[in-house]
Amino acid sequence: MLYYLFGYLDKHYDFIGAGVFKYISFRAIAALIMSLLITSVYGRRVINMLRVLQVGESVRDLGLAGQMQKQGTPTMGGIIILAGVLIPTLLFAQLDNVYIILMMISLIWLGIIGFIDDYIKVFRKNKEGLHGRFKVVGQVGLGLIVGLTLHFNDSVRIREYSKQQLSISATPQDDFARKLDNYAATSFQYQDMKSLTTTLPFVKNNELDYQSIFSFLGDYAWVGFVLLVIFVITAVSNGANITDGIDGLAAGSSGIIVFTLGVLAYVSGNVIFSEYLGIMYIPKSGELVIFCAAFLGSCVGFLWYNSFPAQVFMGDTGSLSIGGMIAVLALSLRKELLVPVLCGIFLIENISVMLQVSYFKYTKRKYGEGRRIFLMSPLHHHYQKLGYHESKIVTRFWIVGIALAAITLGTLKLR
Repeated sequence: MLYYLFGYLDKHYDFIGAGVFKYISFRAIAALIMSLLITSVYGRRVINMLRVLQVGESVRDLGLAGQMQKQGTPTMGGIIILAGVLIPTLLFAQLDNVYIILMMISLIWLGIIGFIDDYIKVFRKNKEGLHGRFKVVGQVGLGLIVGLTLHFNDSVRIREYSKQQLSISATPQDDFARKLDNYAATSFQYQDMKSLTTTLPFVKNNELDYQSIFSFLGDYAWVGFVLLVIFVITAVSNGANITDGIDGLAAGSSGIIVFTLGVLAYVSGNVIFSEYLGIMYIPKSGELVIFCAAFLGSCVGFLWYNSFPAQVFMGDTGSLSIGGMIAVLALSLRKELLVPVLCGIFLIENISVMLQVSYFKYTKRKYGEGRRIFLMSPLHHHYQKLGYHESKIVTRFWIVGIALAAITLGTLKLR
């Protein structure tokens, strides 16, 4: 909203300083600062309100060190994160941008599903919360909205370049000078077009067209793309939900991921940087930097209260939302094939649960008793059983997350 207000003041009244609002970098910094203020300053009031309402965590005794001390800790703190993302985005982003609209829908959609789940757990005293099939239906519904929008909306395009060599009067003897003149004599023609092309990491021609993969569907290749979108959103959302098991792990890991996506959004939405790096330019996607900045500020501000010993838990209100928003960000930037690397923490947590459950069922059928691969799943609980302190586990997971983020950014040139 402030973007439009100051744009109007700058255009019609030449208001001093109003022009800075047209710069993404300025608005991103403003969104980051405001998000930090909302989550860190007003987060305390939300926590106090949750205490008054007796919105406390109900803990099952799983034999983990320090677990029962968390009984009664306020939950549903994801409201703090959602407010920290929503308010700065409304103030500083272009609200008619298709990517911003998608992110806002994702935030509210999954926030409502998570809130209902937490409400059932806390106020209805049902530890199972919202039935799993309803969560899946909600995630599939969001996947349909995102997938269909990314394919059919006319504002969602990528820029494709074609080179036309111009004639030059003379060729210098020096090889470097010759190459420089050849580049200067190249005319770059471009066209913004609809495409199912995405980024394929670690290969020379780092683009993959889903149209070719789903060619067996003919004119309905977009159906395969939409199914992929649903899978990515469901997988990342559930991965974040599973990761939220010890103090600060989900919020910190998400902050690292969102920072990386913010960098990718900046270079993908900038003509100069995308051309220099030789990556796909996505018109209008630069506006996602503002959303990423607000998202990052929310994660960091929430960590003020969620770091060990946690004063509040995000609950499904937060964990489902942050996972879904990360997935939609990656899909909007056409970096979803980087998700297994960038969101490696979420992936390994998910896989640890699936392996544990599958192996237990298999051995129970074969030997009459269930056996386990890990002492306990998800993986962070395995390390707790080994005697590691929560803070050490979280810190080491963050280090791994930073390494994975560095590898992800390295794919900009590693191909």
